[in-house]
Amino acid sequence: MGTSNMNIEQKSTKWRASMLVVFALFALLGIGLSLICGAVNIAIPEVIHSLFGGESTYRDIIWNIRLPRTIVAALVGISLALSGALLQGVMRNSMADPHIIGVSSGAGLFGIGVLILFPSYAYLLTPVAFIGAIGAALLIYLMAWRGGVSPLRVILAGVAVSALLNAGISALLTFYSDRVGGALLFLVGGLSARSWPHVNILLPYTIIGTVLALIGSQRLNIMALGDTQAKALGLRVETYRLYFTAIATLLAASTVSVVGLLGFVGMIVPHSARLLIGSDYRWLLPASVLLSVAVLTLSDTVARLAFAPIELPVGIVMGVLGAPFFLFLLRRREL
Repeated sequence: MGTSNMNIEQKSTKWRASMLVVFALFALLGIGLSLICGAVNIAIPEVIHSLFGGESTYRDIIWNIRLPRTIVAALVGISLALSGALLQGVMRNSMADPHIIGVSSGAGLFGIGVLILFPSYAYLLTPVAFIGAIGAALLIYLMAWRGGVSPLRVILAGVAVSALLNAGISALLTFYSDRVGGALLFLVGGLSARSWPHVNILLPYTIIGTVLALIGSQRLNIMALGDTQAKALGLRVETYRLYFTAIATLLAASTVSVVGLLGFVGMIVPHSARLLIGSDYRWLLPASVLLSVAVLTLSDTVARLAFAPIELPVGIVMGVLGAPFFLFLLRRREL
């Protein structure tokens, strides 16, 4: 019996490792296509030559336009996917993601406020968005608290807070309709004109959030057993629920400040990875990282090319992908 269980575990490990390799290959494909395709298609040898210091006609296009945008897409994907995976683990619900439960809306309201009311302070967008996201998370917890916090109450409170904050965003857009132009891309979520300064903004948040999430992966596995069993195993459930929510908030807020309200990534990627690789967070988090890079870079390439020379915000592509996926989850009744 023990040998049989060991063989099953070995097969499971091999399958998961194989899927990680597949996700990594898809990520490389997404990055490659993002660098190759555009208004001007660049041959693979030219891209490689430009990347590794050779003189090339396309060097400026690669280094100043496509490479930073691709890196931003990868960092945004990683941050949103990890944020969604953490929230799904904390809430024990596959529908949870920072956009749906209100965290992104808090960052969005504060971000829109800066862009519309104080455009000269746009350089403060990241810390202000983080304050908004933290405020939304605290409000959700206060509304859900009743001698403790249950995942269901957090989700319901998050939906209510999200509706309230989105109403605030709509009010700002209505009262200051003459200033809406600069905020439209922020509302949809887009990567247009993203460059090295945006990479510098996102990189530290993504690295810190990723490291903290990976360190806590085993505790997420324990939390998935349910509050009662997790407490019986000695886990301080409320402490770690706050810990993981704070990490998810940090990751979501940093992306909102750079690309705006980009939805569905935090739901689609972790759940797709879970269907293929299982619910063990020691595997699920790395899988979500790799798959998110593929999804965001490929989606952004589609957004740039689908109606060229007109460029769609990547948020529209994610909406087209995300809405059917959301309905798929509803039909599976994984609520």
